[in-house]
Amino acid sequence: MSKILAINAGSSTLKWKLFTMPEEQVIAEGMVDRLGLSDSVFSVKFNGKKTKEIGDIPTQEIAVNKLMGTLTDLKIIKDFSEIDGVGHRVVAGGEFFKTSAVVTPENLVKIKELAEYAPLHNPAEARGIEAFSKILPGVPEIAVFDTSFHTTMPEENFLYSIPMEYYKKYGARKYGAHGTSHRYVSNRAAEILDVPLASQKMITLHMGSGVSVTAIKDGKSLDTSMGFTPLAGVTMSTRSGDIDASLVAYLMQKLSIDDPEDMIKILNEKSGLLGISGLSPDMRDLENSIDTRPESKLAIDIFVNRMIKYIGSYVAIMGGLDTLVFTAGMGEGDKLMRARIVNKLSFLGAKIDNERNDVMAKERIISADDSKIKVLLVPTNEELMIARDTVELGKIK
Repeated sequence: MSKILAINAGSSTLKWKLFTMPEEQVIAEGMVDRLGLSDSVFSVKFNGKKTKEIGDIPTQEIAVNKLMGTLTDLKIIKDFSEIDGVGHRVVAGGEFFKTSAVVTPENLVKIKELAEYAPLHNPAEARGIEAFSKILPGVPEIAVFDTSFHTTMPEENFLYSIPMEYYKKYGARKYGAHGTSHRYVSNRAAEILDVPLASQKMITLHMGSGVSVTAIKDGKSLDTSMGFTPLAGVTMSTRSGDIDASLVAYLMQKLSIDDPEDMIKILNEKSGLLGISGLSPDMRDLENSIDTRPESKLAIDIFVNRMIKYIGSYVAIMGGLDTLVFTAGMGEGDKLMRARIVNKLSFLGAKIDNERNDVMAKERIISADDSKIKVLLVPTNEELMIARDTVELGKIK
C-alpha cells in the first residue's frame, strides 16, 4: 500500500486528496480557499469530521507547509516518509507535454516557460511543485496536464485560420482545458455502460464555473470548445466564450482601453452569466430569479443556446452521438439545466428520465430506456486521475 497526495492548485485555491493506492481510497482531503487573499480558508476532512480555519495564507509555499504540518498534527500520517508520491495538476502543457510527466529540473523549467499560455495557473503550480520538493526531497512528483488529453485533436480542429507562421513561431493554436476531467468521466462512462470507450461517439460536458464541451471519438479527444486559453468556447460564469475579435478592438476604442490585458480581464471576469444577467455568475442565483428577472432568464437561454450549438456541431463532425455525459459543479448539481439541454436534443432521439435525473452528484444513467442516446451523470474525479498517473509514472508499488 502506498500513499499519494494529489494536488489540484489554482490561482487562488489549493485542493488536495490523500489516497491509498492501489485501493484508491481517500484517507483525507481538503483545500485552501482565497489563497493569496485576506481571510484565507483552510479546511480538512478526515474521519468523517471537517475542520475549518480562517487566516491569511499569502503564498503557495505557506499553504504547502501548512498542509504537510496538518497531516502530522492530526495524525493522518505519522511522518512525511509515509508520502510515496505527489501528483500535481498543471493547466498548460502546450505541445511539449502530450502526456503526464515526471517532474525533473528540465520539465519544471518548461512548465514555467509555458506560463504565457496560463499566466494565472502555471506559475502558482510551479511554486507548489518546488515547495513540495523541499519538504519531500527524493519523493517522485508528477505533473498531470489539463491540455494533454486534447493533444490528439487533428490539425483541422486545433488550428486557427491565421497565417501558419504564427502557429509555427508562437504556438498560436487551440489547446483546450479540463482534459483530466474529460479523460476521467469518459472512461468512467464507458465502464458504467460496459462498452469499450473506443467504440463510442461521446460528448462530455464539464459544467463548472468554467465550462467546456469535448467530442471524443475512438477513445480520443477529437475537438473541444476552449481554445488557446480557457476564455474561448461557450458562455461561462464570468467568461464571455467565443467573441468576434473585431468587437474586442471596437470595445477597447469605445471604452478608452489601451492595455489589451484590461479588455481580457473584462472578458474573463465580468462577462458570461454575470455580464448578461447583471446579477450573479452562479447559475443557482439565476435559476432562483428566472421568474422575476428577464435578465436571468436571458442568461440561462443564452447558456443553453451555446451548449446546443457546440453539441450539435460535434455530433456533425463525429457523424452521430452515442453518449452524452454531464459533470462538474453545475453539470452534477443542476437537474433543471441537464433537462433543458437534453430536451433540446430530442431531434436526435435523446430523452431524459425525470425521476433518474432528480439527483445531485450521483453517478447514474439519467436517460429514459427508449432514449436513442445514453445520457449519464458522472461526478468528476481529477484527483483520482492525478493519483493514478503518479503511481504509474513514479513507478510506485
